[in-house]
Amino acid sequence: MPFRPLPDNALEALTWTWADFEHHYDDLLERPVLEETLDAWLADWTKLANVVGEVESRLHVATTLDTEDKEAEARLNNYLETIDEPRQEAENRLKLKLIESGLTRSGLETSVKAARADAEAFCEANLPLQTELTKLGQEYDRLVGRQMVTLGGEELTMAQARLRLEEPDRAVREEAWRAISDRTLEDRAAFDQLWTKMTGLRRQMAANAGQPSLVELVWKQTHRFDYTPADCAQFRDAIAEVVVPLTTALDQARAEKLGVEKLRPWDSQVDIYGDQPLRPFRTEEELNKGAAEIFSRLDPVLAGHFDDMVSSRLIDLFSRKGKAPGGYCTSFPASGQPFVFMNAAGSHDDVMTLLHEAGHCFHVYEEQAQTWHLQKQVGAEFAEVASMGMEMLSIRHMDAYYPAEDARRAEIQQLERQLQFWPYMACVDGFQHWAHTSAHGDDPRACDEAWRELWAKFMPGVDWSGLEDVRDTGWHRKLHIFQIPFYYVEYGLAQMGALQVWQRAGQDQAQAVADYRKALSLGSSRSLPDLFAAAGGRFAFDAESLGELTTAMQTRLRELGALA
Repeated sequence: MPFRPLPDNALEALTWTWADFEHHYDDLLERPVLEETLDAWLADWTKLANVVGEVESRLHVATTLDTEDKEAEARLNNYLETIDEPRQEAENRLKLKLIESGLTRSGLETSVKAARADAEAFCEANLPLQTELTKLGQEYDRLVGRQMVTLGGEELTMAQARLRLEEPDRAVREEAWRAISDRTLEDRAAFDQLWTKMTGLRRQMAANAGQPSLVELVWKQTHRFDYTPADCAQFRDAIAEVVVPLTTALDQARAEKLGVEKLRPWDSQVDIYGDQPLRPFRTEEELNKGAAEIFSRLDPVLAGHFDDMVSSRLIDLFSRKGKAPGGYCTSFPASGQPFVFMNAAGSHDDVMTLLHEAGHCFHVYEEQAQTWHLQKQVGAEFAEVASMGMEMLSIRHMDAYYPAEDARRAEIQQLERQLQFWPYMACVDGFQHWAHTSAHGDDPRACDEAWRELWAKFMPGVDWSGLEDVRDTGWHRKLHIFQIPFYYVEYGLAQMGALQVWQRAGQDQAQAVADYRKALSLGSSRSLPDLFAAAGGRFAFDAESLGELTTAMQTRLRELGALA
């Protein structure tokens, strides 16, 4: 087959086969890596990795935009089976070649360390297993994407139905909550079967890689050099000690304001500071306009990034039948642009999701300052500082969407939900550690029991009497548990960093945003603690640090009139 040069536009490579890409990998593997050739070799590897990465991203995006698109699914599966598996093997050989050269560059040291961990974790026998897991993840998306409920004679997506959980009328909330829960329980057996298959595959992958459990394998794969599973346990203990008493008190105050003896699950989303739920937008234009105004107040460069996203149609916003659940930001590496996927339905949460994902987008834009692709592989612990930090930088500017009183309510809601998030994160993280170290982690009913025990410890403020099946299968509704094992503690750690950015912005917004952008521009060229420090924070998970932040949040809530 004739040699095909790498295209400047990655879209031209969407139909390439492995043979087309293999020429380029073979060329890199055959070339000597010397002091005088290293820069050119890294540059060529970067261009190749960017094109392949964008092909994969675009194929994946297509399957989430419409989970019933069989052609899109077939194209992605063909890529995974015929290109991605040999690509991963070739990438591993390139990493070994770089490591064996003993060469590096300033700003590449942490990337070489990460490459070494990748090489240690790599196992060729695991490639087809990972492909199978990706396909099972698509099945999870299809299960959730098909879920619809009928309320008042209207067929609604789950995202649309959840808007009714914010209604002041308690009967309306309860009806919606029960409809959503009943529909989810219909798929209980399907979720259980998926889980058992996925857990078995992951156990086999750990064994193939010579690791005691999936914990050790994931720690290498995700480059967790700066904290351990024991530190995660310490963080959960700190949350139980510092945050749970506060969130339990907030739940009690909520029950009093609602005039109910005990909170029920359908009471958690309604705004207790206003008569009507916050409804910040009705159209895509309104949603984007408010975000654009916020970013213009924060920084003109960030505003320019967002303008590029909108004008280049790099956002898919609204919920619809067949669309995959959740929201995400991915990148198109060859183009140097991000893409945002959401399921907006008109809620305040949708605004916060857009701001969150925009933070990830800004990370993609800012890290273009780094030269090589290996310097842009940022760990989730700091990638989520980019997103959660943008949420927190934005909450003092909610008047871009609301009149003054509603902007106050929106800020209160965000701070309270940030506090409530830590205990929920602890449930997910604790469950993942249990599930992938316990001999019973593949048994769905044992999983129900483990989830129930964690929920009782971290989320005691709501009465689930008569609703135990819904509570105990709550782990079914967390995408990360199924698709991205151990990806959740990062949110809790990143929230620590984001709140430190927020604290600094309260004193000097311009400097806080400048430091935030500077930290994003570093990509993965620095260690995790160094990235936190560049953003003006400190990487921490102890009770004392957590207490300092919760105190600052309580102080602001008092200023807003939400606490006595």
